[in-house]
Amino acid sequence: MTSGGWRIVEDDLSGTAIRALLEQHFAGMLANSPAESCHFLDFDGLRAGEVTFWSIHCGENLAGCGALKALDNCHGEIKSMRTADAFLRQGVAARMLVHIVDEARARGLERLSLETGSGPAFQPALALYARHGFEDCEPFADYKPDPFSRFMTRAL
Repeated sequence: MTSGGWRIVEDDLSGTAIRALLEQHFAGMLANSPAESCHFLDFDGLRAGEVTFWSIHCGENLAGCGALKALDNCHGEIKSMRTADAFLRQGVAARMLVHIVDEARARGLERLSLETGSGPAFQPALALYARHGFEDCEPFADYKPDPFSRFMTRAL
């Protein structure tokens, strides 16, 4: 998908820039939540058959990433949403979120859910998801209640 200089592409995670952004994502999750409360997918998890991973670029610059994990034929999960520091507050995450929602609809999914952190560092992400129609929900899939996690969902 290309729009206004922005380009979203399915990514095989082989590039140096995307690997560095994901390493930053992993470190950020671990810095803001206990390890047992971090549910990010590692590189192998992001390459799993039920996961589609995208990167978003502005010109030649990596601006962010996101993934869709199929939980079943009707339910998907947003994973690995991250914006590169140089692109914060420029609409990168919103573009990626719209792309993931559109892709989930195109695949015939009926519901899209996510797990993210509950602390102050996660407030911008929580506000983004709420602006896009996600509401708090109970843990889904294999998640358990955790004071360091927030669970959100929306019907498609």
